[in-house]
Amino acid sequence: MKETLIKNVGKNVKPRKPVLVVGLPGIGLVGKLAVEHMVKELKAERIAELYSPHFPHQVIMRKKGTLRMLRNRFYYWKNPKKGESDIIFLVGDVQALTSEAQHEVCGKILDYFIKMRGKRIYTLGGYGVGKMVESPKVFGSATSKELVREMSKKGILFGKANGSIIGAAGLLLGLGHLRGMEGLCIMGETHGGYVDAKCAQSVLKVLSSVVGIKVDLAKLEQRAKESERFMKKMEKEAGKQKELQGMPESGLSYIR
Repeated sequence: MKETLIKNVGKNVKPRKPVLVVGLPGIGLVGKLAVEHMVKELKAERIAELYSPHFPHQVIMRKKGTLRMLRNRFYYWKNPKKGESDIIFLVGDVQALTSEAQHEVCGKILDYFIKMRGKRIYTLGGYGVGKMVESPKVFGSATSKELVREMSKKGILFGKANGSIIGAAGLLLGLGHLRGMEGLCIMGETHGGYVDAKCAQSVLKVLSSVVGIKVDLAKLEQRAKESERFMKKMEKEAGKQKELQGMPESGLSYIR
């Protein structure tokens, strides 16, 4: 394999005014948790798989004795509401490893979405602050002032986060904008060092409002509670270690 490949695995679909919702691995696995939960709750249909030579050179062994390649997966959900947008979801195992590779993979994703006549992209991720967050804020960064005004009504905070958006969560929006699309990155405030289902819950609530779809959060809420207990324990232990080593408290602030 010399370049990224998108392989159709389901029926050919003709989505109505599709939006692309992306949740790939990043800080706290926030976007991945949120989008995978929505895919499962909506029973979205898998329609394609993305394979790339830019992914790590390994395969995943399954419990039944088989193996599979690392991949990203596209799902389709048909909106039952007349006139409303259908959704294409993108989730996956990994992201591309280098800057050049990210450009190639994101370009293929955009090519695929353009063929569906898609115009809007939502990417989800975590905004790392390096400390425990009791009530995660949800930040946003959009490709236009018009979209900022529209999404500010959904409880998303704009202009409060700083830094850069690393990986597909940012690059898909930047490259998509150059190709006539509009997009929004939705980021949940998170520690940054642990899997954070609680933050994923906050992001998913906002995403549900943005796309106008109610999703049962019961299972994610339970996972969030378990994650919160784990993170508090780890934060406490990390604090003890810093005290023993005489290290100052310092925060981590970046986006992915």
